[in-house]
Amino acid sequence: MKQITFLIIILLGLNWAAQAQTHVVEVKTNLGTMKFKLYDDTPKHRDAFIKLANEGYYDKTLFYRVIQNFLIQGGSKSSRNAPPGKRIGYGDPEHTVDDEIIGHYFHQKGALCAPRQPDEVNPFKQSDISQFYIVKGQVFTSGQLDTLEMAVNRPIRKKITRQIYTPEVREQLKQLKAENKVDEFRKIAGQVKKDIASRYELNRNTLEFSEAQRQAYTTVGGYPDLDGKYTIFGQCISGFEVIDKIAALEVDGNNRPLKDVVIEVNVIQ
Repeated sequence: MKQITFLIIILLGLNWAAQAQTHVVEVKTNLGTMKFKLYDDTPKHRDAFIKLANEGYYDKTLFYRVIQNFLIQGGSKSSRNAPPGKRIGYGDPEHTVDDEIIGHYFHQKGALCAPRQPDEVNPFKQSDISQFYIVKGQVFTSGQLDTLEMAVNRPIRKKITRQIYTPEVREQLKQLKAENKVDEFRKIAGQVKKDIASRYELNRNTLEFSEAQRQAYTTVGGYPDLDGKYTIFGQCISGFEVIDKIAALEVDGNNRPLKDVVIEVNVIQ
C-alpha cells in the first residue's frame, strides 16, 4: 500500500512538473488582449521571447504590418514612437535565434511565430525574435487544400519523371515494344515506375496535409503556405477576436495601420 501511495505521489509530481513548464504570455493592445501558450519544444524561442518580454523590449512597439487574411506583425523596436507614414519593421541582428521549425506545428489561426530574413541571406533560417507575427489566415475548403497539394507536388513528380524516364529509356522501351519483347519491356518499365515513386517519396519538398492540418484549416483557418518555413513557438488561447479587429484595420501603402496598435507583452505564467 505504501508503495502504491509513493508511486501516486511520484506520478502527481511529474504531472505537476510537466504542467509547470507551460508558459503563458499576454499581448495587450488598445484594441484588446490576446493570450498565448508558449511551446516547450521550441525552448530557444520561448526563452528569448520571455527574456525580452520581461525586459519590456516589446512594450510600446506597434503592430506595424497588418494584412487581412494573412497575418499581423509587430514588436520591432523601430516602430516605437514612429511618426505616421514612416516605414518601419527593420530587424535586429542582435536578437537572432537558431530555427526550431517542427513539423507538427503549423500556421493555423492564432499561431505565434518568428519572422526571419530570406534564404538568400539567411540560409540557416535563423529567426529574428525582436519581432513576432500572429497568423490571421482564412478558412479553406477540403478541395482547396487538395489543389494546394497538387500545385506543389505535380511539378516535383514531373521533374523526377524527366530525370528517370529519359529519352534514351523511352527509346529503349519503344524498341522492345516493337520487337514484342514483353518480359524485358515490363522489367524496365517496372523499374522506372519504382524509381520514380521511390525518389518522390524521399523528396522533402512535397506537400501532404495531415489530418490535424486539414481539421484546422477547414475550421478556424490559417495560412498553410508558410508551413515548414518559419518557427512557430506558441498558440493563441484567448483573444481571437482581437486578431480579427487588428487584421481588419485600414492600412497605408506599407500595410501599416492608419490607427496605431500599441503593444505591451507580459509573462503571466
